[in-house]
Order: sequence, then C-alpha cells, then structure tokens
Amino acid sequence: MCGICGTIERSGKHAQQDMLLAMTRSMVHRGPDEEGIYLDKEAGLGFRRLSIVDLAHGHQPMTNEDQSVWVVFNGEIYNHKNLRKDLIHRGHQLKTESDTEVLVHLYEEHGVEMVHLLRGMFAFAIWDVRKREMVLARDRFGIKPLYYTHSPNGLLFASEMRSLLASGQINRQLNHQALWDYLTFQYVPDPQTILADVQKLPPGHYLRYRQGNIDMTRYFTPRFLEREDWTESEHVDRVRQSLEDSVRLHLQADVPYGAFLSSGVDSSSIVALMKKYDTEVKTFSVGFNDASGWYNELASARDTARALGTEHREISVSAAQFAERLPEILEALDEPIADVSACALYFVAELAAEDVKVVLSGEGADELFAGYPIYHEPRSLKMFSQFPSWVLRAIGGVAGRLPAGLKGRGFLERGSLPLERRFVGNAKIFSEEAKSMLMEQFFRTHSSFHVTDPVYQAFADLPEITRMQLIDMHTWLPGDILMKADKMTMAHSIELRVPFLDNQVLEAASAIPESMRIQGRTTKAILRKAVRDLLPENVVSRPKLGFPVPVSTWLAGSMGETALEWIVESPLMDWLSKNEVESLFRRHQEGERHLWRELWTLVTMAAWLNHFLQPKSVSSDYSMVGAQQSLTVGW
Repeated sequence: MCGICGTIERSGKHAQQDMLLAMTRSMVHRGPDEEGIYLDKEAGLGFRRLSIVDLAHGHQPMTNEDQSVWVVFNGEIYNHKNLRKDLIHRGHQLKTESDTEVLVHLYEEHGVEMVHLLRGMFAFAIWDVRKREMVLARDRFGIKPLYYTHSPNGLLFASEMRSLLASGQINRQLNHQALWDYLTFQYVPDPQTILADVQKLPPGHYLRYRQGNIDMTRYFTPRFLEREDWTESEHVDRVRQSLEDSVRLHLQADVPYGAFLSSGVDSSSIVALMKKYDTEVKTFSVGFNDASGWYNELASARDTARALGTEHREISVSAAQFAERLPEILEALDEPIADVSACALYFVAELAAEDVKVVLSGEGADELFAGYPIYHEPRSLKMFSQFPSWVLRAIGGVAGRLPAGLKGRGFLERGSLPLERRFVGNAKIFSEEAKSMLMEQFFRTHSSFHVTDPVYQAFADLPEITRMQLIDMHTWLPGDILMKADKMTMAHSIELRVPFLDNQVLEAASAIPESMRIQGRTTKAILRKAVRDLLPENVVSRPKLGFPVPVSTWLAGSMGETALEWIVESPLMDWLSKNEVESLFRRHQEGERHLWRELWTLVTMAAWLNHFLQPKSVSSDYSMVGAQQSLTVGW
C-alpha cells in the first residue's frame, strides 16, 4: 500500500522536482517507509512506500533492464508469483520478489492489456520512455483510488486529491453538479470529484496520455452470469472454494497482519478462513458508548473472537472523544464522504496500527451476495406491478399529501415509483425536490439520476434485485465503501485488504441465481451456507449492522449545536437556505430522528469546504525523518 503521483508537462517544460516532492510529502501517511522520485524531461513520477512485501527491495519508481519502462504502483497483485513464473519462462529477468517488478515486465510483454491478467487491488502509472506515453490504470472494483487533472498544460495524477492540491496547479473551484449529486448519494460518484478540475479514474478503466491527448478505455464491467443448471450445493461449494483461495492469497505479507471484526457474518467469515492458514490471528473491533446499548456490539464481537480463538483488541469511543477527533477524521477522508461509519473505521484502524501493518476486512460481500436489507424491497412491492401507470401516479399523489412520518406513507410512495426512480444505491439522502428547497441559489446541469440511469439501461433485461446489486457495485461500492476504507486505514499507515472483492469470488457470486441469493427473509443465503460450519450459529444468522455510530442521538444534544455552527459559518451557506438548514436541526431535535443523515451530509461538506477550499501554503522544507529517499533522473 502506497501513495503515487506524477506529471507530464506539455509546454516544453521539464517536470518540476520541487512540485513532485510537495505532492509525495502530502501523502507521507500512505507510505512512511520510503520516498522515490523519477524525472525524465517532461515526465515525473513520485512515490511513498508502505513496505509490505519484499521489504529489502521493491523500491519505486521501478524500471526494467534498459530503463525504457518505469512504474509507480499502489496496491497488491495476489497472483504475482504465477505471473512471475510465466515471465521467467518467456525469458524475462527479474531481480526482486516484489509484485511491482512483475508489472514492469508484464507491460513489456503485453502492453496495457496486461490489466486482464491481474488478480488484486491496484492503481498504477507506467511511463513508456520510447513512446513518451503515460498509462494510468485502476483495479476492477475501485479498491485503490486514483485522481487526475488534465489541462492544456499537461497531466497531473495522484492517489489522493490533497496531493494534487499540493502541486499548486489546481483551481479550487467547486463542481456544482458534483455538489448536487453529493447531496443525494452522500459521496461524489465517479468520475466526478467535488472540484471542477479534478476527476477520478473509474474502476475497471485505464487511461493513456500522449501529446496532450487522453484515451480512456473500460476493460472490465461487473456482470451477473447466472447458472441455473447448478444445484444449490454446487453454488455453495464454489463460493467456499473461491473464498478459501482468496483469503489464502490475501495473507501474502512480510509484516504482521490482522483483521477487522464486527459481529456479522462477513468479517467473521474472513477471520475464520484466516485461521485455516494461521493459528495466530489478531482481530480488532470498535464500539460507541450509548445509553441504549444499541450502538455497541463489542460484546458480540468479543464472543465471536473467543469462539474463533483470535488475539482480540477493542476500543470504545465516547461522544466527547468522537467530537474531539471529528475534524481530523473528516480531513483524513480527503474528499467529502458523509458515511458516519468512516469514523468507526478511523478509530479501529488507529487501534490496529499499534500491532499490524495489514488488515483484512469484509467489504464487498453485501454487493456481491445480496446482503443489504433494501434488496428485499422488489418482493415487498411486487403488488404494485399489477397496477397501470395512471393508478401508480394517483397512489403517489395521495401518498405525497399524507403527513410526514405517517406509517405507510413511504411504502405507498416507493411502490408508486419505478425501480429506476426509487433506488439509486444504498444511500439516498436528499431527493431532487428536497435539494431544490434547500439550495437557494444553485446551478446544475442534470438531475442526479444521470449517475444511475446508464447502469439501469445497460442491464434493463435483468431482474430487479440483480439490477440493484449492479447499481451498488457501480456507484456505492467504489464511491463510498471502498473510498472511506482506503482513506481511513491509510490515515494510520496500514493496508486494508478485501478478500470478497476478488476476481474468482465475483465469478462464483455472479453465477448464483437471484432466487438463491435471498431466501425468505435471509440475505446472502448462499454465503451463509458456505461458511456455516466455520462460525457459531448466532453469527451466521445475525442481521447486518457493522460498526454502528450513534450520531442521531448525539446530534440531538450539544453536538447538534456545534454542527449547526459549522454549517452556517461555512462557505456552504453561499448556496443553502439558512431557514431550511435550521428547520432540519429543529425538527431533528424535536423528535424526527430520521433526519440525522441529511444533517450529517451537510456537516461533512461544510467541514470539507472549511479545510480544503482555501489554498494552503506548501512548505519548502523537504527534510525527512525515518524514510529512505531516492531520486532518479532519466536524461
């Protein structure tokens, strides 16, 4: 796990060493062990290393024998040993045991199409000296982030947006469409970012930059290819086999590793499978002090750890601790993501970093195996499918006139809408109508349905639950789940690995017929059956909760007053109606506790604007403590 960055200048200039140093050193947390810079006339690469595999070697930027190909790489290639054997058989000479060197020689052999051979998580840049071409690529699921900006002056890219800002070359103008979309999704969907001049390379894409031109290619699209001809037991066996293999590969490391453990089946499955390959596994959990006890699952996680025989540690966070650390947490997110579970990840990652440099976690299981409760909805709303469109419109009109909060209103509203308008992913915070009331002066180009409509159209012939999963896999998973997981663990210089998001696990999951994924009220039915013999029965059957945070309760108290101050004193109020904002807080404190997500979305954006919108001075003191340094000049 590392931080990468780079540049290509267009106007006859050489890449600036000072700028690359500023960009790399803004990401010291991503790689505290080493620093490397490579310069070749108009091109430059920067690197921060968190040493995980082949600690003595694996220095980056890395090159081939004749220095015609250079790479900076963030991530892990889990099948690099097999790829290495094939390269050696083809005559390549490799000097290290690192997966980075495999990438260099794969590019020599296959060009950018090598991405189809990779099993792992990655964001990398390859500088082809002969072609004077820069290639950027991101893994299939979007586990590792990669940002870039393209202008007449050239190309800049980095693992984090703060690194691009550190270059001093980025206009900090807001992307108004992205802000509009953020208020619905609680994150900014790919390829946009909150800044107008910065984009994210989408998952499953590579980009080629040459002579001022960008050529972007999608090399992978998640799909469900159901195998109705396989029995349930065959699906169970294939899922179990693929998971065992994935976990085994994800344990490749030359440093201590562990796992995050909540009380649910996803993380518990990963830990149980880790125990098959290592008798000593460290696990880490987080809980929050709340009078109701609803938000503290530490006891359940502790019981699971005891049953699995792990070396377990936990942390319990109070409201005061949460409030004190909140500014640094939101800063560490790097871009606005209003998922409060990010805060839980921050605390548990800080705890884990005391003992390990790698953690395995259960992200991705819900999207692949149909684990979210919302996936029940197509079946619960099936009755509405028999009504003609005019009746559905009438039902929607009646529902809209019912008092807010009245039981049954939401059911009628959602039943009156087609799937494409009622489900845009696991988070739908503000509706288009609510945003129009909230934003007094605002200009946007499209409704936020522009994000999900292309996915729905591409998979129009599939059943509804499958389409919902694909929406989440294309938007929610990379934009929220994986982005916050990367940023919160990297803030503490530890590498997060996600064995569910593996090529072969996806292949097994996508073959499961929709009728087998959710059975009765049981989500992830095949996954639960695949790991049943590994876990206590109460874990196998436990509903999804994760690391819950009692923000709804806290915002109803004094924390709510502080949060309101953050918002009304921030640049966000240039666009918001103060009356609407104050009304949201007042209604929440008077008992409409479901509004906490809207409030948290505004709080997160206000905090981000306060910290990132104003240019920060970049220190010219490039002294470093405790990190190896290297500078390579290619001319």
